[in-house]
Amino acid sequence: MKKTILIIDDSAPIRFLLESILGKQYRVYSAPDGLTAMMWLSKGNRPDLIITDIQMPNIDGWELVKYLNGNVLYDDIPVIVLTGSDTKEMRGHELEYKISDFLRKPFDPMKLLESVNKHIHAAADVVTA
Repeated sequence: MKKTILIIDDSAPIRFLLESILGKQYRVYSAPDGLTAMMWLSKGNRPDLIITDIQMPNIDGWELVKYLNGNVLYDDIPVIVLTGSDTKEMRGHELEYKISDFLRKPFDPMKLLESVNKHIHAAADVVTA
């Protein structure tokens, strides 16, 4: 059974690109903002990995990550932040927000796929251990 990835980004072209890259190996769902993602999660959906932008309307990426970290249902899901902002500034938040990886837009599809595979398999290994 394919692992599930939730993509959250307000850019429709970015969501389409990520769905195209990841959809070959994974089941992919996408949301245009954190509020829509939280509604999807509240319906009992549980992804194996989340990729989120930070700067979005309604509920931004930081608010979403805080929510995930504060909820025992989701706090073990790996989160990759895909952002147009300077990732060096964000690295200080890595431990605070339990971020698995930061990737800067425009991103290298191979590096993204490598990071996704690494963190999905690491999370699966923790569950089976």
